[in-house]
Amino acid sequence: MKYIKLLFVLGILISCSEDKDDEVQASLATYIQGRNIEMGAVIACAASDPVSGQVLTFYYPESGATDIRLYQTDQMDLDENNLSHYTQVLIQNMPFFNGYLGKYEQNLNHEKWCIVTFELDDEIKISNPIRFKQILKPTLWNDLVTIDQSQSGMPDFTWEDNPVGDNAIYFQVISDAQNNLLSGTYTYQNQFQYYKTDNVVLNITTQIPPDLILGTGYNFTLMDVSEDNWVNWVVQKQFISE
Repeated sequence: MKYIKLLFVLGILISCSEDKDDEVQASLATYIQGRNIEMGAVIACAASDPVSGQVLTFYYPESGATDIRLYQTDQMDLDENNLSHYTQVLIQNMPFFNGYLGKYEQNLNHEKWCIVTFELDDEIKISNPIRFKQILKPTLWNDLVTIDQSQSGMPDFTWEDNPVGDNAIYFQVISDAQNNLLSGTYTYQNQFQYYKTDNVVLNITTQIPPDLILGTGYNFTLMDVSEDNWVNWVVQKQFISE
C-alpha cells in the first residue's frame, strides 16, 4: 500500500513538472490566444552593461500592471513580429529608479529579440520587439552632457545629437540623490529643460515634478534609443541645482 501511495505522489510530481515545463516553453502566441491584446503598449528598451557585460532590459510598468513577463527568441535571424518565435524567460525582474521602472539582467552569449508584456484592464499589453545588440553595438556609457543653469531651478540639458548613429528618440530622467524618479520624458531633440514639456513627445511622469531645491544634488540620465529599441548611448551625470 505504501508503494502505491509513493507511486501516486511521484505521478503527481511528474505531472506538475511536465505542466510547468509546458508553461515555460509556451510561446507568446499561445499565451495571448483568445485574449484581448494591445501591441506596442509597453514602453521598453535594452542596453548592455560595460562592467558586467550583462544585457539590461528596461520597461515602464503602468500603475495596476500585473503578471509582468519577459519573452525572447532563440536566435536573431527570424521574423521578430511572429509571436510564435518568443518563449517566456523565467528570471526575476528588479526595481529601477526605486521601482518607477523595472529591469531584467541577463548574461547572454548571443544576440536575440525580446518582448516585455504585462496584464492591465483585462488586456495583455505587449511591447514592440527589442533587438539585443550587445555584440554588434555595445552600449556606450559616459557623462557627456552640457547643463545650463542660467534659469534658476530649471536646468537645461543638451547633448550631442545622434552621437553614434541609429537614433530614433531620446529618453531623459531627472532623479534625486536617493534615485527617486522626478521626471521621465522622451524627446526627438537633443535637449530637455526641467520642467518644460514644449518638445516632449512622450511623458511617463505621473505627477507634477517638484521644484528643485537650490544647492541640492540631483542626477541626470539619458538613453539614446534606436528604432529597434536598443540603447546606443547612456549619459549619467550628477549636478547641484543652482
